[in-house]
Amino acid sequence: MKLTTKGRYAVTAMLDLAIHAKASPVTLQDISGRQGISLSYLEQLFAKLRKNDLVKSIRGPGGGYQLQGAADSVNIAKVIDAVNESTDVTACGGKGNCHDGQQCITHDLWCELSEQIHSFLSGITLQDVIDKQQLKKQNQPSTDKGAESLTHNTFILSQVG
Repeated sequence: MKLTTKGRYAVTAMLDLAIHAKASPVTLQDISGRQGISLSYLEQLFAKLRKNDLVKSIRGPGGGYQLQGAADSVNIAKVIDAVNESTDVTACGGKGNCHDGQQCITHDLWCELSEQIHSFLSGITLQDVIDKQQLKKQNQPSTDKGAESLTHNTFILSQVG
């Protein structure tokens, strides 16, 4: 299974929205600039996200988009489903006609894997992803260039001496 650009971009845009739209609506142009996703592509994605009640649009000056609900109530599977993306890993698209019009011997295996992937993504919310990223940033060691340089130079000197 390969998640296409459509699914990845939808999740990325929704995460950007969840992070930046807490105080005020976010424009698609802002998301486009931060995430490197074309504005026209975002417009197509957000039409589907709005149709599926995941985002709401705010009109007028200072308008843009906000999440329809809280970030902890939107799971990743909902976002992927909203843009008509599939987590199906079967060769036949789940139709059961992949081996000369008949179901292949591995069909049930791939169907179960597809269900597991969807279930996994259903258990992860936008807030879960945001929290994990924030925790990761907090646990990263500081990158003090002076300290790195000093450590590197001390190492070289210890090798010489």
